[in-house]
Amino acid sequence: MGSCTEKEEPAKRVRVPGPIIVGAGPSGLAASACLYEHGVPSVILERSNCIASLWQHKTYDRLKLHLPKKYCALPLLGFPEHFPMYPTRDQFISYMESYAAHFSIQPRFNQSVQSAEFDSSRGFWRVKTHDLEYISRWLIVATGENAEPVIPEIVGMERFRGPIVHTTAYKSGSDFANQKVLVVGCGNSGMEVSLDLCRHSAVPHMVVRNTVHVLPREMFGFSTFGIIMALLRWFPLKLVDRLLLLAANFTIGNTDQLGLHRPKTGPIELKNVTGKTPVLDVGALSQIKSGKIKVMEGVREITRNGAKFMDGQEKEFDSIILATGYKSNVPTWLKGCGFFTKDGMPQTPFPNGWKGENGLYTVGFTRRGLLGTASDAVRIANDVADQWRTIKDCCNSHIILLKNRNKNKLVVEEEVDDLDQRNINRGLG
Repeated sequence: MGSCTEKEEPAKRVRVPGPIIVGAGPSGLAASACLYEHGVPSVILERSNCIASLWQHKTYDRLKLHLPKKYCALPLLGFPEHFPMYPTRDQFISYMESYAAHFSIQPRFNQSVQSAEFDSSRGFWRVKTHDLEYISRWLIVATGENAEPVIPEIVGMERFRGPIVHTTAYKSGSDFANQKVLVVGCGNSGMEVSLDLCRHSAVPHMVVRNTVHVLPREMFGFSTFGIIMALLRWFPLKLVDRLLLLAANFTIGNTDQLGLHRPKTGPIELKNVTGKTPVLDVGALSQIKSGKIKVMEGVREITRNGAKFMDGQEKEFDSIILATGYKSNVPTWLKGCGFFTKDGMPQTPFPNGWKGENGLYTVGFTRRGLLGTASDAVRIANDVADQWRTIKDCCNSHIILLKNRNKNKLVVEEEVDDLDQRNINRGLG
């Protein structure tokens, strides 16, 4: 029967009995773990050589979780009790590795997905990497909102004589000691990089291109995020936003006076609508107030030696750091599917953006951090597990019937394989 198997399963084609998961970051691991708990196997395809590659390869040394660990835990296994409230980068990576080991998750590394497309004639997904084609009834997109760095187009960037790096390549302010550095972006990354530069005797000039909400990481001895979560259980969102801003003005003052103008929309509503996260301050504000971090308006043009700004100022810089965020890469590889926007986000907003058609699922696109990831992973696993049990029961009943009719084990195996192919054609397996 070896020759039959080789004809049905070409050397470069892999049939996956459970879902194919694209991405071995927190989202992919969470989905795989939840499926594992239901007894559903899965295969994770990861373009890098490790899990959580964004955290391992593209984050700066001093990074810590911005939220308390209880809000960042993945389903079924929390952080170790001895970890601090805000785990470090290395501690988070350690947690991810322990999580994968606990649920026997073994991604297939160095498998960058070139394309994924639903074969409507056969009823399954074809996922192609550089050397293999994977086939499954289910596809779980877990590459997330932060797959690729956003590189802005600023006039004159090619003329600058010094280095221009995205925060994905930034590790420590020690590489920029005693330099004048232009930091483009004032989100959490821009603020923390500027703070780190200060601690290494650099002089950061942080560009604030748009309005931004800055909140203290803690208020009155409690996590700001924890306070938000508690208030949302009892009060409407807009009221919580107003209470939050009143408390923030009381604790950190009016940020408008520092050149950090707040949006008209409240921080929680803005996050839900646009995905723009409020900055949780861990020390940068005090450096701005002292003048060690200079706040600049938008950049008009990059020059050979520095930059010209919208307010007419021109300054010289040794280096430029782009703290301009990330974007989804789904449109570059998911083909023939209208479930995602051109920006790579689900067309259907949270909480219903986790499921598409034809066995397509998404995890990590909620704009609600790891809490949203956990919610998606649980829903997906429950949904797939229901289908899995139906298919398994169907197949088992046919196997029993075939064994009663055929004493020849070889024939039974042939017909079961044929049954599996018919289930795939019907969109069942």
